[in-house]
Amino acid sequence: QVPYQPSSPRQVANTLALLRGRAGKTVDLGSGDGRLVLEAYKQGLRPALGFELNPWLLCLANYRAWRAGYHGKISFLKKDLWKVNLSDCHNVIVFLAPSVKPPLATKLLAELPDDARVVAGRYPFPSWSPSSTLGQGLDQVWAYDIKEVRR
Repeated sequence: QVPYQPSSPRQVANTLALLRGRAGKTVDLGSGDGRLVLEAYKQGLRPALGFELNPWLLCLANYRAWRAGYHGKISFLKKDLWKVNLSDCHNVIVFLAPSVKPPLATKLLAELPDDARVVAGRYPFPSWSPSSTLGQGLDQVWAYDIKEVRR
């Protein structure tokens, strides 16, 4: 269980700045109210989808997508991130608790393609060296290029 904390506007901006110029399927693991997925889609990262288990947050995310005119263009799925296959994902957004990071790192390294980039917010992956970072304090985000992490 990971408590819901909405991303600040600065966290969203920093996350998307580290994904600027990239292409391919973009997923947010634990997408909450959908704000990161919505912004990713707006900035041309497609397809964009979120995985979230909380039904209220899924409802809110789908409402926000509908309100933005993206109904049917963005997907929010009630799926356990541990049970989804991420092998076709090129951009992964992770704003999850530190306790989740070590087992998630193992899953990401096993499934993601070499050209994938993972952007973590709030807490870095403890055993990975970031390719780049942006922001300070709570607004800091870390980007990890999987090919580099595997080296």
